[in-house]
Amino acid sequence: MINIVLFGKPGAGKGTQAEFLKDKYNLTHISTGDVFRYNLKNDTALGKLARKYMDSGDLVPDELTINMLKEEVEKHLDTKGFLFDGFPRTLNQAEALDRFLATKNWEVTATVALEADDEILIQRLLERGKTSGRVDDQDEEKIRNRYVEYNEKRPL
Repeated sequence: MINIVLFGKPGAGKGTQAEFLKDKYNLTHISTGDVFRYNLKNDTALGKLARKYMDSGDLVPDELTINMLKEEVEKHLDTKGFLFDGFPRTLNQAEALDRFLATKNWEVTATVALEADDEILIQRLLERGKTSGRVDDQDEEKIRNRYVEYNEKRPL
């Protein structure tokens, strides 16, 4: 089983690279952002909890994110592997992922870090926000706050 972790700041290109890797290795792509947006759109209990953080430009708390990820993995146990896009973002999440994968006798195969200059990423997100409908990509202050949180909480 191949399990790849893609991490980087919002706008760094995780989604773009995820599409390439998913197709190349026939992996199940789990994007925490996509899962949260699905739950927001469908007004699920998880979506209601996540909304208050995402609308403020804050990262969703680890416990909520970890539980969401576990639920998504459990839906796809017959896969050849997973591509974790945007997870883990914190040391706590990384340790939780390792523990969870160990319960399935799996492990992380590779980790890919995508890096780019903040000012370039901010412009990319503001441009994306014009067409994506994503509230968190339409406000420069919220984007900058996400980067501050990312830098303070990231695992590496």
